[in-house]
Amino acid sequence: MDLPFDLITYVALLFLLILFLSAAIKIMREYERAVVFTLGRFTGVKGPGLILLIPYVQQMVRVDMRTVVLDVPSQDVISHDNVSVKVNAVIYARVIAPDRATIQVENYLQATSELAQTTLRSVLGKHELDEMLSERDKLNDDIQGILDSQTDSWGIKVSNVEIKHVDIDESMVRAIARQAEAERNRRARIIDAEGEQQAAAKLLEAAEILGGRPEAMTLRYFSTLYSVANERSNTIIFPLPGDLMNLVQGLSGGAGTSGGRSE
Repeated sequence: MDLPFDLITYVALLFLLILFLSAAIKIMREYERAVVFTLGRFTGVKGPGLILLIPYVQQMVRVDMRTVVLDVPSQDVISHDNVSVKVNAVIYARVIAPDRATIQVENYLQATSELAQTTLRSVLGKHELDEMLSERDKLNDDIQGILDSQTDSWGIKVSNVEIKHVDIDESMVRAIARQAEAERNRRARIIDAEGEQQAAAKLLEAAEILGGRPEAMTLRYFSTLYSVANERSNTIIFPLPGDLMNLVQGLSGGAGTSGGRSE
């Protein structure tokens, strides 16, 4: 049974209307923007929410505005002191100008990743190995600044760069361990020398004080005798000061002289 001509026309018009509405009505999420081209020419950025396009006259490119994480593959780097290392990093970037990210560069994610690889090798090659290991925050900031300035024309904002790993050859690891041990020994010797220097200065100061006050020397003598007497020893030798010996000899000589006179 053939359908009436009017019903066929109605179904066809309804189908065309559905196609028209599906091509004209677009919904952008909160983190999406639509870069609109009218007859091939850029005419604006729309979204988020409901947007209307003229079918077959206007086209759009959907751009994600969220921060993306780009893993930079491991790169062979020759440091400034001629040490070969492998370095990999991670980059956090997002689109801030959807029109430039669409018009100025074909694939902004790939372009940013390739630029990050070359920048990583260039920046790290200017620094020594010790700086790569101890000054990562400074190197991260340097790489981030260079990438951000170069990707600005693409409408890309590089918010952060983090160096994840610096892989060193096993022989170089042993050399670094020996260097660290030598550095610790050097510091230990310096501390010992400084301690001896301070002790010598204090002894010299004490000697000057004792030499200027004879009674202080006598007190020091008795203090030493007290310390020796407290030690557990079978034999104790008492040192006598020269002044005391002279005094004893003088008394002995005086006694002998007076005895002779009495006879």
